[in-house]
Amino acid sequence: MISSSEYESHSWELLVAVDHQHEEVQKEFLLRVTGDLHIGGVMLKLVEQIKISQDWSDYALWWEQKKCWLLKTHWTLDKCGVQADAKLFFTTQHKMLRLRLPNMKTVRLKVSFSSMVFKAVSDICKILNIRRSEELSLLKQSEDILKKKKKKDKNSKEPVTEDILNLCNSPVSSGLSGSPGFYSKTMTPVYDPISGTPASSTITWFSDSPLTEQNCSILAFSHPNCSPETLAEMYQPRTLADKAKLNAGWLDSSRSLMEQGILEDDQLLLRFKYYTFFDLNPKYDAVRINQIYEQARWAILLEEIDCTEEEMLIFAALQAYHVSKLSLSSEAQDFTCESEVDEVEAALSNLEVTLEGGNASNILEDITDIPKLADNLRLVRPRKLSLKAIKPYWFVFKDTSVSYFKNKESAQGEPIEKLNLKGCEVVPDVNVAAKKFGIKLLIPVADGMNEVYLRCDNENQYARWMAACILASKGKTMADSSYHPEVHKILSFLKMKNWTMSPQAVSDPESIDMKPECFISLRYTKKYKSKQLAARILEAHQNVSQMTLVEAKLRFIQAWQSLPEFGLSYYIVRFKGSKKDDVLGVSYNRLIRIDIATGDPITTWRFSNMKQWNVNWEIRQVAIEFDQNVSIAFTCLSADCKIIHEYIGGYIFLSTRSKDQNETLDEDLFHKLTGGQE
Repeated sequence: MISSSEYESHSWELLVAVDHQHEEVQKEFLLRVTGDLHIGGVMLKLVEQIKISQDWSDYALWWEQKKCWLLKTHWTLDKCGVQADAKLFFTTQHKMLRLRLPNMKTVRLKVSFSSMVFKAVSDICKILNIRRSEELSLLKQSEDILKKKKKKDKNSKEPVTEDILNLCNSPVSSGLSGSPGFYSKTMTPVYDPISGTPASSTITWFSDSPLTEQNCSILAFSHPNCSPETLAEMYQPRTLADKAKLNAGWLDSSRSLMEQGILEDDQLLLRFKYYTFFDLNPKYDAVRINQIYEQARWAILLEEIDCTEEEMLIFAALQAYHVSKLSLSSEAQDFTCESEVDEVEAALSNLEVTLEGGNASNILEDITDIPKLADNLRLVRPRKLSLKAIKPYWFVFKDTSVSYFKNKESAQGEPIEKLNLKGCEVVPDVNVAAKKFGIKLLIPVADGMNEVYLRCDNENQYARWMAACILASKGKTMADSSYHPEVHKILSFLKMKNWTMSPQAVSDPESIDMKPECFISLRYTKKYKSKQLAARILEAHQNVSQMTLVEAKLRFIQAWQSLPEFGLSYYIVRFKGSKKDDVLGVSYNRLIRIDIATGDPITTWRFSNMKQWNVNWEIRQVAIEFDQNVSIAFTCLSADCKIIHEYIGGYIFLSTRSKDQNETLDEDLFHKLTGGQE
């Protein structure tokens, strides 16, 4: 026991502001405390002094100057470093936040501002019924994009009123752990696998979920496109530097929203950050599949990812198909069929193979004799000062290398050249209408990338060789179990591209209520008249008209994954020793150095060859070591280097997932790989 005079000499006054709605009660309080008083004791003293009868359980202390939460209630003020000059704020941990979803709909819900963003996103995804929350994160739009939007808003005559879906009554978002919303590991199918609508029993079973049937429909269904005028006003990147701005605002997953300057009722974007969509299942993932589809759709419409005219028409046909499908009666949507479910599941297995998500189903298949391809192909080598030289050769593909000979008879001897495709970039060079089936190979050499084209004679030959090249670039051979599904995926995409106008096609495009400008990016709408585009979309539609709604979405996602630029997030960097800026493309399995002026790849480094990476936080430099004594270092100019560091660690973390994990995540491992030692 100490006397009151001794207590006075050791104690000091601490100013605490309180966030409450009672106008008649003061907002600031002076507490007399000592350094050995724990945080919980400070809060108890404060509540006693406020004298307002309410639930204070969600409140915590926020230290304004240090921008941090004081959540360890057993720590003393001395241990936390809190002294008399500290300004503390007693406020709620859960606050309202507006989230713009991939389908451009805005939801308003309560989110933890004190949890790490990784945990906050997990809670948000439970409310929205999106499994695999580790694939998503929160993005703050860059100032440049917001400035351009504000300019366009000023120029528009009528103010835009945003339709916001309010989910603020969510039990999860209120900080309670009661209901899992629609999210449960053990639940039976809660969606109709074809239409994606919730089964009626689901709604009554989770009666306290914020997702009513109507709200769920908003998230799980695609809705009619915005007008061409609205599309024209949206931010569309024109250069690689513009694309780099799109990825500058990812929030740090290891820090809370409040620590990153996010305020109550701010608007953030919820987006799929990592392009490894694991374990997609139409029985549970109606919302997830639709949101992935929507993110892909907007990326293509706003030209965030490049595609050919032929591919753009396929995407437009699949979208137009959705619009016509949505106009059908609910009875038609409720129609289910076993064979259709099987088709969807087959499409899903292809999706998994695309992103190396699935494990080999048959281990024996990988240890038998490695198959090889041998055929006549044409070799094209670009030359700077003359026309391309196109010559036929006899090609042999074995292991991860391609060798070519003068003819079949000379294949027993030494090849003219042997191309090792491990770590190369494989780009399709296809125009189905013109019967052009080319494979562009960018092979790493000492001073950059060696560009080689292979020309195939037909679709089947192209699919076999293209699949072999894709696997070889990842260090896999044709003995891998993913080879045949990859061939099948390529053929199905080519089949969609191969359309001819059938007599059954609608002769008058105006007879269908379709605005082609809603489905095609601006670059192509400027090139053709509306009627021409409508006719071509209807032609392409013939190949997809028999698909179910979910299958059409999965095919759209699959086609998006087939684009050369799929999954690349761009950043402007300066490599150590270089005098000019470059663009770094970060993908799920590799890093690509790209020439900022031409857009051509310079070098590729695969994560599978990476030994270690670290960040020098003082000079904000990322350093990476690869096999064979290859090391690189760069500073990031378009974003904080922590974002790239987290991307690399995040992709490595996601590669450790397996279906055996039963959806439980090693959160500590994620933070070890992505958090850094800042």
